[in-house]
Amino acid sequence: MDAQSRGRAEEVDPADQWVLNPQTGNYELRLSPSGPQSSPSAGTPPRRTTAPGRGGPSRRDASRRDVPGQRDNRRSGNTQDGPQAAAGRRKRKPKASRKKKVLLWTGGVMGFILVAGSTGAYLLYQHFNNNLNTVDVGDAGSKHATSDGPVNILIIGTDKRTGKGNEGYGDKGSEGHADTNILFHVSKDRTNATALSIPRDLVTNIPECPTKQKDGTTKTVRSETNVRFNTSLGQEGRDPGCTMRTVKELTGLSVDHFMMADFNAVKELSTAVGGVKVCLAKPVNDPKSHLKLPAGVSKIKGEQALAFVRTRHSFGNESDLDRIKQQQQFLSSMMRQMKSDSTLSSPTKMYGLANAATKALTVDSGIGSIKKLTSLAQDLSKVDLKNVTFTTVPVIDNPADGKVHKTVVVDPVKAPQVFSMMRSDVSFTEVKKKESEAKDAQAALLKGARAQASAVRVQVLNGGAVAGSASQTLLWLQNTKGVLKSDNGGNAPAKLTATTLAYAPNQADQARKLADLMGLPATALKPGTQDAVGRTPMVLTLGADFKGAGIPIAAPAKAPEGIQKVEADKSVCAK
Repeated sequence: MDAQSRGRAEEVDPADQWVLNPQTGNYELRLSPSGPQSSPSAGTPPRRTTAPGRGGPSRRDASRRDVPGQRDNRRSGNTQDGPQAAAGRRKRKPKASRKKKVLLWTGGVMGFILVAGSTGAYLLYQHFNNNLNTVDVGDAGSKHATSDGPVNILIIGTDKRTGKGNEGYGDKGSEGHADTNILFHVSKDRTNATALSIPRDLVTNIPECPTKQKDGTTKTVRSETNVRFNTSLGQEGRDPGCTMRTVKELTGLSVDHFMMADFNAVKELSTAVGGVKVCLAKPVNDPKSHLKLPAGVSKIKGEQALAFVRTRHSFGNESDLDRIKQQQQFLSSMMRQMKSDSTLSSPTKMYGLANAATKALTVDSGIGSIKKLTSLAQDLSKVDLKNVTFTTVPVIDNPADGKVHKTVVVDPVKAPQVFSMMRSDVSFTEVKKKESEAKDAQAALLKGARAQASAVRVQVLNGGAVAGSASQTLLWLQNTKGVLKSDNGGNAPAKLTATTLAYAPNQADQARKLADLMGLPATALKPGTQDAVGRTPMVLTLGADFKGAGIPIAAPAKAPEGIQKVEADKSVCAK
């Protein structure tokens, strides 16, 4: 950052230029000693604020005089007191509550955008913008920062050796793997979120992936089957878009955006917030990761924080699955620290956090600017931490491996239930509320008469289910359920993550009957606005969530028994 954007780097820290306006409760950027800030005319540098203790006014005096609209009676010679003086003054607005000020900060780490009209703020804006690295992932993600529906963000931690002091980490010469992976799913109503960790040693399929090259051309990387999840990034020229596509194929959830960070992110972000509290059930002295901590609560940052999230030999059964648990503990604690009063009320910490975050992140072009990132942050800040749950894809040991936990595969029973809950926005912390809402919605939509199975007329399409699903479902409906007025429509024009049943108002009784037979959730029913004419059939499109004829698609009302999960507002100790 140059001297102008810092208010002369040798005298004033940019973070110290934020002044609390007591009338509004907002922090505002001040680049001149007094009066409201305005953009200087062309060629005129902004006036400089003298730092406290260097011959200038104290921070307290500066904040008193610098607030727009606040008059300094001493300077104007007006020193009268009493009723007349009170009558002559403008009525002061009520001071904003502490809660409001916290929310104003939480709405976006980059609070400086609120005063983007000033020269200094514009330069800060450009500085943070220039920190960001972006990748064009094509149609793997969304072009819009936010949406009215659910939001899915893939957080990728790569083991690429970039940054000062990281030469001894990761694989030498590697382009980096998808070493740590968390799919952050935020519900449509923004009441809850689920952070789903995906083990790097999970054996899965990686789909074909088009990637943008430096010369502007597109290279398609071939698909692979039965390989480790972490090879979805870096290997064979794969970019983060390939990891996004792999996650979609695995979970059935479309990924909107990605945020990728290297080893420096953990070190710099933990330092920016003043350290992160972690709890250990026993003392640790790991020579491999260089982690040395006593039992109980410790505050870690920098290299020590990186050692904590990297160690595999200090906790549990020394596998990647147990390392995921301590990473979730660390991230939960850092989220609490970021939203704490000590961070939100400190301009210095907020500036440091914004600077560290933008330097550490690589993001997709859909959120590749400070304006877009701030918009996303404001949207996601609506979620209360008590309704954020960390969990892990349920897995079992890979039968093809002789060694326990060397590689894993998805649990065929529990994993589909977790994916279905996320697709249906069922919270892992508000299950009772969501279960009640789901029942109410289903009751309203499915209330009414049912047609006879023989009267149900439907065309079945394959819109993302495994090959042959449409024909198998057709045979099942005709041979076992008596739905004889059904036919196979082949492949749908587009792939869907969720199964749908489209029908006309005068086919509602048929739709209710088919929903009963198929085990369709209320969310799958898509009523039209115009009545069907003649023998027009309903259209059943089997999406990626379809697991076979006769297997209910409705999302479970509660999480499967025994899955690992951590609530973000609670502290736990690593064992």
